[in-house]
This record gives sequence, C-alpha cells and structure tokens, in this order.
Amino acid sequence: MKIVMLGTGYVGLVTGACFSEFGYDVICVDKDKEKINNLESGILPIYEPGLEVLVKKNYKNGKLKFSNSIEKSISDADAIFIAVGTPERRGDGHADLTYVYAVAKEIAPILKKYCVVITKSTVPVGTSLEISNIIKKHNRNASFDVVSNPEFLREGSAIEDFMRPNRVIIGCKNEKSKKIMENIYQPLNLIQTPILFTDLKSAELIKYASNAFLAMKISFINQMADLCESLNTDIHFISRGMGLDRRIGNKFLHPGPGYGGSCFPKDTIALSKIASDNNVDLTIINNVISYNNNRKKSLIKKINHILGNRIKDMSVAVLGLSFKPGTDDMRESPSLDLIPSLVENVKEIKVYDPIAMDEASKYIKDVYFADNIEDCIENVDVTIILTEWSEFRTLSAKYLSKFMKGNIVFDFRNALNPENFINKNITLHQIGRGPFN
Repeated sequence: MKIVMLGTGYVGLVTGACFSEFGYDVICVDKDKEKINNLESGILPIYEPGLEVLVKKNYKNGKLKFSNSIEKSISDADAIFIAVGTPERRGDGHADLTYVYAVAKEIAPILKKYCVVITKSTVPVGTSLEISNIIKKHNRNASFDVVSNPEFLREGSAIEDFMRPNRVIIGCKNEKSKKIMENIYQPLNLIQTPILFTDLKSAELIKYASNAFLAMKISFINQMADLCESLNTDIHFISRGMGLDRRIGNKFLHPGPGYGGSCFPKDTIALSKIASDNNVDLTIINNVISYNNNRKKSLIKKINHILGNRIKDMSVAVLGLSFKPGTDDMRESPSLDLIPSLVENVKEIKVYDPIAMDEASKYIKDVYFADNIEDCIENVDVTIILTEWSEFRTLSAKYLSKFMKGNIVFDFRNALNPENFINKNITLHQIGRGPFN
C-alpha cells in the first residue's frame, strides 16, 4: 500500500507519520521546499508531543519520505490524501477551498492507474463531488474514486487520537473504494475501533457537526460559570454533577476563557454559513459564535472590575500563550485578545509559555518574553494563568509569594488548587468560583 499525503501541515504530517508507523509506504508532499528540506533534516514545522520521534524513526527506516514533486510522488499511489489548509475565507466566513481545488486540478492529468482520492481536510458539504468533477474535467480517462475521511485530531494528543481513535468516519460511494479504505484502516481492527461508512455528504457534515457541538458545550459551561459567580456557588460542583450523567459526559465541561485553535472558531462559522446558504437558521451555533467572541474580550473587563484604577500602575505576568497545552498553536488564542488590552492598561507585561514563545512573538508585541516561570513572575503585582500547562498547575501561594511583589492571581483555567491559597497572603480569582485567600 503506497499512500501520498498532499500537504505537510498539522493534519498531513501527523496522518502521514502515523500511517508510516502502521507500516505503509508514505510520501508527504509540499510545495514549500524549505519545509521539505527541514523535514528531511528532522526539523518539524509544528510542535506535537511524540511527533518528532515518529517522523525521525520512519524517515530513517524508509517508510516515510518527503517530496516537493506531486508528479513523481503519485504515479503509483494507491491512495492520495488531500490535507491542505481550508482557512476561513476573507469577507464571508466560508471555508476557503482554493488549495483543495488547486490540488485536484494538479493531480488530475497525472493519474495513470486506479486510486482513491481522499479529502482529509475539513471541507463543506459537496466538496468531494466538486473534486470529482474537477478531476474528470481535466482527465476524462482517469480511474479514481473520491472518498471523504475527516480528521478528528486534537492538538496536544494527535498521535493518540490517530492510533486509538474514538471512531473513523469514511464517506464513499461504491464497494471498490470502501474496500481500499477498509484495508488502509485494517490495523485499527485489533483494538476494535468503530468505523462508520456513510455517503460523501454525511461524512463531510459529521466533522462540522461534531466540532460545533463541542464548541456549544464549552460555551454552555462558561455561561453556567458566569451564573455561578452571580449566585456565589462553585462551577466545579455543577460541571461534575452534570458530567456524571452518562448522557452528558464530563468532557468539555471545564470553564475557561473560551475556545480557540485551528478548528472550532472557523468550523462553527463555516457551518453557520453552510446552513444559511441552505435557508436553515442554526440559532444555537450563531449564539455560540457570538458568545465566544465576547468571552475572550471580557477577560480584561473582569480584571478591571477587580483591580479598578490601580491597574495602570501595575506590572503583570501572563503564564501561557498558546490556545491550549501541548501545542504551540496561537490561532484564536485568548492571549491574542487579552494581552493587547493589557498593554494599553498596565505599566509592564511579562509573558512565558513552555513551548509557544517563538510562535507567540510573531503576534504579541510590547511585552517582555521571560525565560521561565520565576523570571516571569519576579516582582510583578499580578499573575494571570491563560493556558493550563502542567508546570503551572502546582503553583501555590507559598511559591508565588516568594517571587511576586503583589498578591493577586487570576487563574482563567481554574488550573490551581484553591486549598493552596486559603488563609495565605495571595488572593486567587478563578472562573465561576471563589475568590480564595
């Protein structure tokens, strides 16, 4: 089985590396020559736990290769995965399919034998059919089938998600392509992974529906946290009590500053646009989008409400810049909303993230990038936790007071243990509970 992965971004590189770990011959193709040269030298364009080891291992044993040439790579491929970007299109919120359709047009005249062309990118309903039409238009003799196989990889745990997925969704239209896809995912049969075969449109919509539902769940628990603050009760009791109901489940019921990253923001908007184009009003999702945008912007209001006019003379430390732990991804991170607001309101800002410092420096300006936690919180009046990295979770009042000049901590991920702040000289403010001191 020879697999070609078109695109070496997050999805393409992770998927390609994992398929090579299954024992398949995989070629990851990208037009960016510098990126390919770096990959061949063991330098990855993204951070993902375990990925570097997987890439180097399978590149060394010859199962994973990298190339700039689509033509040379796909001549004898059994399966071609399209894993290029589908960013939000400027001006209207729809998914930008420019790269997807460009790839379809490029591979069409090169197809010499039967293969399956698989959309791994997140694409709107009807995209797979359009890919098929493009290929047929540019090569009437091409022998192929288009399959939809959406990805469900969480940044920070993508390797585990691929190797031990909750499910695999495959949209196809005949037994021939179905059989090939069954063979590709045969290694997952050992762990009895559910594989759901659907039509093309359903597979495309499942991805959007899944992400929108999880985004809705996040927004719901954040709104409940707002209510808990007004009622002087504890959101952790609420989320735990809800999560014990198996119909609800305990995942994505952790309050925070709102969802971010590469998927939820653009996918909820894209789904809303798809619905609108089909005269369906997704009121719930539209409200989720609006609420989440306001949620991230409201953090500075919460800080101002508690600190008042004192804030202008304060120095502030921000711990955590990426949108979640386990990644250096800054897309739609709450830090991109909060820190610029802080810059306008406080005397000094120091920031630190275990992984995302280089990536964050492309977007965040007028701050001091600290070398470590201690350097970041040294002599500051206020410490803010924005990402729940493991090394931040054990911070206590005793530890913080050794370095901080002030005594106020905002924990916007509820990562800290409040018991470590009771009857201490540091005041801990969390979401939907507290304060604790």
